[in-house]
Amino acid sequence: MSLEPMSEPIKPNLKSPAQFLAFGFGSGLAPKAPGTFGTLAAVPLCWLLSHLSLGYFTLVIVITFALGIWICGEASKQLGVHDHGGIVWDEFVGYWITMWALPNSWPWIIAGFIAFRVFDIAKPWPIGPLDKKVDGGFGIMIDDVVAGIMACGCLHIALWLIP
Repeated sequence: MSLEPMSEPIKPNLKSPAQFLAFGFGSGLAPKAPGTFGTLAAVPLCWLLSHLSLGYFTLVIVITFALGIWICGEASKQLGVHDHGGIVWDEFVGYWITMWALPNSWPWIIAGFIAFRVFDIAKPWPIGPLDKKVDGGFGIMIDDVVAGIMACGCLHIALWLIP
């Protein structure tokens, strides 16, 4: 099956487990800014995950990244298009990476949201080349993972600098 864009709008099937998860439980169906809505949907889940120990939180990130490769790849195959704009599982994992080992308070939750969205949208090096050159489920996931790592690094620097 070709993964080239189709002329007709692609209608996701949320009855498919891969598409349901890839579309962030439906948050990726937002008509505008689905990535932002997907990240927003990741916030309450991140808040719940932040109550885990750092080791378990890290394990959840690793597992959801690995599953995300399959989820996003399978959803892309089912839809017949690579990295459909509504696929936001990568935003979920990218935001959770952003929030790794940061305080679970509203100022940091908001700062993490903003930092991740800035890196995800601006796609500075190496995010942009990864987004353009890496295919499949791994390609869908990796640019958001790197955006999350970069955002996390910036926020940890801010955390260190703030008295």
